[in-house]
Amino acid sequence: MKRHFTRLFIVFGLACLVLAAGSCASRPPRNVGSICDIFRERPDWYDDAAAARDRWKVPIPVLMAVIHRESGFYADAKPPRTTCLRIFPGPRPSSAYGYPQALNATWREYQDRTGNRFADRDNFGDAVDFVGWYCRLSHLRCGIPRNDAYRLYLAYHEGHAGYNRRTYRKKAWLQRVARSVKQQARRYERQLAACEAEFTSGGGCFPWPF
Repeated sequence: MKRHFTRLFIVFGLACLVLAAGSCASRPPRNVGSICDIFRERPDWYDDAAAARDRWKVPIPVLMAVIHRESGFYADAKPPRTTCLRIFPGPRPSSAYGYPQALNATWREYQDRTGNRFADRDNFGDAVDFVGWYCRLSHLRCGIPRNDAYRLYLAYHEGHAGYNRRTYRKKAWLQRVARSVKQQARRYERQLAACEAEFTSGGGCFPWPF
C-alpha cells in the first residue's frame, strides 16, 4: 500500500511540473528587451533560433526582433477585438495568432511547403522557423537582403505582393514600426555578440540534480 501511494505521489508531482512548465512557457520572458536575458531564461529558444538561422540563413537578431514586435513573445497572442457600437466586443480583425502572428492561410502554406504538418503557432520553435522561412521567401520574391530587418518587416506585414506594389509607401505608421524593428534587431545584435558564447560553449548547467 505504501508503495502504491508513493507511485501516485510521484505521478501527481510530475503532472504538476508539466502543467507548471506549460503555464510558464506561455508567458513571455521577464526581460524581452535583452536577447541575452531571453536566452538565459529560455536556453532552448537559442537552440531553436540558431536552427532557424542555419536553415534559412536569416540572422537570429532579425528573427527575434520580428517576434518581439509581432507578439511580445506571448505564445497565444491575438489581435484585439473590434467593438460594436463602441461597447460590445466584435470579431477580431484577422486570424493572426501566436508568437509570429501568422495568418491561417500563410501558416498552412508554411506547413505544406516545409512538411511540418504538426507545427503550432504557439510553439516557439515552430514560430521562429516560420519567421525564417517567410524572410527567406521575402529574399527570393522581393530581393530583400536577409539581414535587412526594415524591409523584411515591411514584407512580413504587407505580404510579398503588397511589398512589391510598394503599398507601404502610403503607410507612414508602418514605416515607423519597421524602423523600430530594425533598431530592435540592431540592439539584439550588439547584445548577442557579447553573450552568444554562453549558449554555444556547451557548458550550461542542468536545472535538475542528475
